[in-house]
Amino acid sequence: MEVILLQDVKSLGKKGEIVKVNDGYARNFILPKKLGVEANSKNLNDLKLKKANEEKMAAENLAAAQKLAEELKDKEITLHLKVGEGGKTFGSVSSKEIAEAVKEQLHYDIDKKKIQLKESIKTIGIQSVEIKLYSKVTAKLKVKITES
Repeated sequence: MEVILLQDVKSLGKKGEIVKVNDGYARNFILPKKLGVEANSKNLNDLKLKKANEEKMAAENLAAAQKLAEELKDKEITLHLKVGEGGKTFGSVSSKEIAEAVKEQLHYDIDKKKIQLKESIKTIGIQSVEIKLYSKVTAKLKVKITES
């Protein structure tokens, strides 16, 4: 019997795959636990439509991420750090502070987890920060750190 998997099943396949299994295994394990459905013409058509919709959504998300990356390319945000004698800074700028500044100054809502900092920014000046917007799309944003 051929079955379309609705969830990942260990040692059998991943979600959305069509696999051939024994009739008893399908009737007694896969179908009752809602791990898969029988691969009849209706279910195959539903799977095809679902995959087409997912591809369309992925393409739209990729296009939106590329557009946002293009918009962020020329933008700059300004943050302030306390500086003591000799130019020594107190504290640092984290990805959370950068995300809040982007929302406040540029009006873009970017998740702090998407901001890729190798380490916190502890120096005065202009830094270039990478933001991973989508799997293959990264944007560079200029962050200007000034004395407060």
